[in-house]
Amino acid sequence: MTGLVVAMDGPSGSGKSSVSRGVARALGLRYLDTGAMYRAMTWWMLRQGVDLADPAAVAARCGEPRIESGTDPDAPTIHVDGVDVAGPIREAAVTAAVSAVAAVPEVRVRLVALQREIAGTGDIVLEGRDIGTVVCPDATVKVYLTASAEARARRRSAEVAGSTVAAQQEAMARRDALDSTRKTDPLSMAAGAVELDTTALSLDEVIAEVLRLVAERRSSEGESEANELRSGRDHVRERT
Repeated sequence: MTGLVVAMDGPSGSGKSSVSRGVARALGLRYLDTGAMYRAMTWWMLRQGVDLADPAAVAARCGEPRIESGTDPDAPTIHVDGVDVAGPIREAAVTAAVSAVAAVPEVRVRLVALQREIAGTGDIVLEGRDIGTVVCPDATVKVYLTASAEARARRRSAEVAGSTVAAQQEAMARRDALDSTRKTDPLSMAAGAVELDTTALSLDEVIAEVLRLVAERRSSEGESEANELRSGRDHVRERT
């Protein structure tokens, strides 16, 4: 990749979506919610009546749906076979089943390939659970967002009508366990990633910190390029 790539990983409720979109807007980059793609796959499987408890059944059909993701941070979209599923993929049935579908290796192979295709040459912020470890291990900046279990549950319950903090905390604990222990591409902090605890920070403060990390990395890369140019010129002088 030749353009800027920001990899944003972390568990549910850590603030990945809001932070990623804010960073993308501030830097004029594209944005991709990879988790929405796994939700879209899960939604399709449920609609087709696939037995999600049978990994082989999921694997056999995961190549069928056409999943398309928009990359505008102000208006991200997700379609399956031409149907807008931005709303349906957030429903409880999908949330309860997505970890099982995402754990199927064939599903991950297909969606990681699609995510890399969308990322292209860069200039994008990608959020998910395996961006820095699998999808874009050479990302310019890798961030691992986290927060206390209570803070994450409180944020998520505010987004889900009729939900309680206790119910969300229990659901998140189950999903964290599934995501971090699956055999294929488990949730983990990538080598070289910066861990950022968002528990006591506002959204603007977290975005500002990520932007600082990007600026710091760009400055470091600029100095490295300058040093290489100087070294090259010195080598030429020595030969002449």
